[in-house]
Amino acid sequence: MNTAPSLAALKPLFASAWHDAGARTDGTVLCDALLAAYSEPHRHYHSTQHLAECLQGFEAVRHLAQRPAEVALALWFHDAVYDVQRHDNEAQSAAWARNALTTAGVQVEVAERVYELVMATRHTSVPAAGDAQLLVDIDLSILGADVQRFAQYEQQIRAEYAFVPEDLFRTKRKEVLQSFADRPRIYGSDHFHAALEVRARANLARAVA
Repeated sequence: MNTAPSLAALKPLFASAWHDAGARTDGTVLCDALLAAYSEPHRHYHSTQHLAECLQGFEAVRHLAQRPAEVALALWFHDAVYDVQRHDNEAQSAAWARNALTTAGVQVEVAERVYELVMATRHTSVPAAGDAQLLVDIDLSILGADVQRFAQYEQQIRAEYAFVPEDLFRTKRKEVLQSFADRPRIYGSDHFHAALEVRARANLARAVA
């Protein structure tokens, strides 16, 4: 079963993306702040484990990205703000990304694209082809994980919503999972569709049942 990675192992990935995006600072303080955010005690799924899985998944498909550094940074920021009792986590995370990038001297259009990429992880609609589609597929790759990891994921989500009564949680969770199962394609990109679609549908069917 996957475990949380060494935080130190993630730092070079951030430094590389930060530099490639055109930042004029070394980003060390920001990277530490992001890792601290993903390490908050109320996070069980939206943690450094999820961040590492996303970053590792991206490294395998980096060649498919139009602007790799921007996708990588969007992954770093996509759950940077996470409070299960708020409904604007993505907006807060995206704003943090945009502000950090512009403050570091990154071109405005780059910061805006990263902002929009983070906002795509709200999963309110299926993104068009391109980096947003790739990013969203990486974020949703957990749905196509092996049976053991998917079971762990479900336990982690339950732990994040421990304050919600069991019956209500089951009802709401079923609605969320069913919304993905009802899509014609869970994964928009051909790569992730081929690699994970079948297993994701099997995982969702078991969870919903």
